Amino acid sequence: MTNQTIISEVILVGFPGIPEDIHNLVSTALFLVYMISLTANGTVICLVTFNAYLHQPMYLVIANLAASDLLFDTVTLPKLIARYWFGSSSIHFKACVFQMFFVHYLGSLDSFLLMLMAVDRYVAISQPLRYTLIITNKKIVIICAILWIFVATSTNATSAVQVSEIVLCRPSSKINTLFCTVSAVSALSCTDTTFLRRVAFVFAMVVLLVPLGLILISYILIMVEIFTSSRSENWRKAFYTCTTHLLVVALYYVPRSFVYIVSNIALITLKSDINALLLFLYSVVPHMANPVIYFLRTKEIRKTLEKFIQKVKYRVGHGLVS
Repeated sequence: MTNQTIISEVILVGFPGIPEDIHNLVSTALFLVYMISLTANGTVICLVTFNAYLHQPMYLVIANLAASDLLFDTVTLPKLIARYWFGSSSIHFKACVFQMFFVHYLGSLDSFLLMLMAVDRYVAISQPLRYTLIITNKKIVIICAILWIFVATSTNATSAVQVSEIVLCRPSSKINTLFCTVSAVSALSCTDTTFLRRVAFVFAMVVLLVPLGLILISYILIMVEIFTSSRSENWRKAFYTCTTHLLVVALYYVPRSFVYIVSNIALITLKSDINALLLFLYSVVPHMANPVIYFLRTKEIRKTLEKFIQKVKYRVGHGLVS
């Protein structure tokens, strides 16, 4: 350690290997991605919050998912955009730990919210007459609140505290990825962080595999219920809904599980550019797709949004907006 310099800042490389002459193009693309996510998820939150008709269990879960996605993108994308737009790639270690906590926290929260959404859909399809008794707004609000608190105070918080106490003294303080994570930060430590990385891996597997297992069971039971249903119109609608939902689930879980398993079990080191691309694919892309697939594509929602837009146009056209 005498030949190493203790560092207090790290460098976020972003997408490794991208030529400097296209940094402005990359930053513009990331800015558009952030604006799409901000607009789509913000619209979902506003519609559910201010429209009493949408105060229903499914929409409340989707609003929580939108809030989680919006917070995740706000914590990560502005810094990544600044890295390519202004060349601001350095980040203080404490800020990195702060970002790392929210990256793992909100990513884990998404997993549980997707599980809750799958269970909600199963009850709605298998028990349509008893759905309003089994799933109520009060129950959903309580469960969502518990999930927000539980995930925040679980191993994620413990890992963040442990990481904040390590000393960074590697010759290179570069993190070859899009944002701070436990594995990326602990790799810069002077001391052995094997135990910390193992705990983080076990927690990640629990957060991924337990909700994924329940999601798959829910959708398998839903498919069985659909195929045994004699109502062809409802069959087509439910089947289409389930397949589109499963696409989002696959986009979230498959690349994430692949990266965790390959890196920690198969002990294969992925190339930094491939790892960054996969990270973007399963961390950011679903946040743009979720509002469209889970919310804005719903017929009732589209009608609500159209009425809201027409009302705004009417007020603007008649000078009713101050």
